[in-house]
Amino acid sequence: MYRLGVDVGGTNTDAVLIDEKKQVIAECKHPTSENIQDGILGAVRAVLAQSGVDRSEISQAMLGTTQCTNAIVEKKNLAKVGVLRIGAPATKGIPPMVDWEEAIRHVAEADEIIGGGFEYDGKELAPLDEEAARAFFRSLDGKVKSVAISCAFSTVRNDHEIRAAKICREVMGEDVQISISSEIGSMGLIERENATILNAALYKVARRFTEGFARSLAEEGVTNAKVYLSQNDGTLMTMEYAKKYPILTIACGPTNSIRGASYLSNLMDAVVIDVGGTTTDIGVIAHGFPRESSVAVTIGGVRTNFRMPDVTSIGLGGGSIVRQQPDGSITVGPDSVGFEISSKALAFGGDTITATDIAVRLGMAEVGDQRKADVIDAEFAENAMKVMKEMIEDAIDSMKSSNTDMDAILVGGGSIVIPQQLEGTRTAVKPEHFGIANAIGSAISKVSGTLEKLINYDEVPRETALEEAKREACEMAVEAGAAPDTVEIIDVEDIPLAYYPGNTNRIKIKAAGELVDTGR
Repeated sequence: MYRLGVDVGGTNTDAVLIDEKKQVIAECKHPTSENIQDGILGAVRAVLAQSGVDRSEISQAMLGTTQCTNAIVEKKNLAKVGVLRIGAPATKGIPPMVDWEEAIRHVAEADEIIGGGFEYDGKELAPLDEEAARAFFRSLDGKVKSVAISCAFSTVRNDHEIRAAKICREVMGEDVQISISSEIGSMGLIERENATILNAALYKVARRFTEGFARSLAEEGVTNAKVYLSQNDGTLMTMEYAKKYPILTIACGPTNSIRGASYLSNLMDAVVIDVGGTTTDIGVIAHGFPRESSVAVTIGGVRTNFRMPDVTSIGLGGGSIVRQQPDGSITVGPDSVGFEISSKALAFGGDTITATDIAVRLGMAEVGDQRKADVIDAEFAENAMKVMKEMIEDAIDSMKSSNTDMDAILVGGGSIVIPQQLEGTRTAVKPEHFGIANAIGSAISKVSGTLEKLINYDEVPRETALEEAKREACEMAVEAGAAPDTVEIIDVEDIPLAYYPGNTNRIKIKAAGELVDTGR
């Protein structure tokens, strides 16, 4: 049985086919098209033709895509939604979407704040105003197909969100898409609500790319494969789960690269430098999974607090344009020739000096025509490489939690422009198949379950609480599609909350396991 992994990047769409031992059978890079579906189809066709395997033996297909990110950033293809907040009168001082740009606020057909919600300790602020909820949903019926529901301290107790969702289905029918905040974000009502609204607005985009990927596979004769989508925590989700939580695909590209880099290098703790055609993403692999950001993340101008990988991006890639400024200084990027590198870079017969040309001139890379890059002055090339090296080293320092040198993994097609001797690193390795680490990360991903809750250890002993939380996290991983005998706890956070009464702690447990291979 084989697995097919596809990852859509801004410049290239990468695809890889691996066998049951997770060995690479075939790989390819295909230009990402304006219509992303065409790029995916081209990459799938190329890797299938290269491998020559029996397509009926491909049992699993994984896709990492940028479509949800693009929809939010470009503010296009977002569905109209109804926004219900449960938290009156306590939360009326700040209305929903208070700091959203006008260009994206239009996704809300209507919003309402009704009575209900909880205190930080789970006590009820006010009873849920069921009649107000019912009236609001009636006003939306026939106008929207997606609803976002948030509630004060729903991460402590989500009773009111669950009840409101049930009322919504009674009024608007079983076909309505409902996003509830306790399933998406963490502590912080406004940011959690924002993430929930975005999730609700993405349902059409999610339906299009999940069904489109399945259709593309069917057209190529891959009919026995179960389809999965990459999440931004480095694990997988089913098509149905992706349709329900499309926001979890945001930033899955960097996480796929981080996971792929870890697998290819056999390093479980390292800094990962993923160099593309336009930008470099730098993240940290911790215990085999991407380190999660601990701060609120802004997407398309909207502040959110759902889980996101801790990644920093800089404007340096293989296609970055290199210039000498009037004062004699050299700049690299942030603009890039992108996917036009094969026609615009000097080494490929063009007239633009790119980072790749610098690497070719210095003998670091063998692509294009070396003689065409030799027109670059040697001193200019050395100084440009020094600038590029310093850009990477500064970014690495910004990601480190201490001044201790770390192992580094270089991946991505553009990593040919980065030297392997970098300040702040202990070693810098460039593993085999480094150019398609993102597609490999998609193909080898596990399935996870994450539990987050507040527990007062004065009421429940710590050891008892942690064991119960671990059991629930494992059950969540199995429910998501993990083989029960492969599930293990991969991360435990137990943080005392000094501003809460008693001995209250925030527990966050993550479990992951290998995907069940149905062998259909």
